[in-house]
Amino acid sequence: MIKLTRLDGKAFIVNAELIRFVEEKPDTFVTLTTGELLLVAESMDEVVSRTIRYQQSKHLVPAGWGREIAPKTPPLNTTTYQPRSLQS
Repeated sequence: MIKLTRLDGKAFIVNAELIRFVEEKPDTFVTLTTGELLLVAESMDEVVSRTIRYQQSKHLVPAGWGREIAPKTPPLNTTTYQPRSLQS
């Protein structure tokens, strides 16, 4: 399970095992294997990073794998978030 944030700033937990796609266009969309589409405040790289850390915690992905793909980033300050499509 990984913690993500809706655009309104409310946190929620998603089963990382159900993530099928993560896309930025320009906002971040997470598509689940169920077909459900989630719009989240985190960047695509942050969602991937959290998913990798989750898999590592289960010992399914070796430690250190994926650093070049999704470096660890600090938590997003959701109180000042604006969708990328509205940023100048």
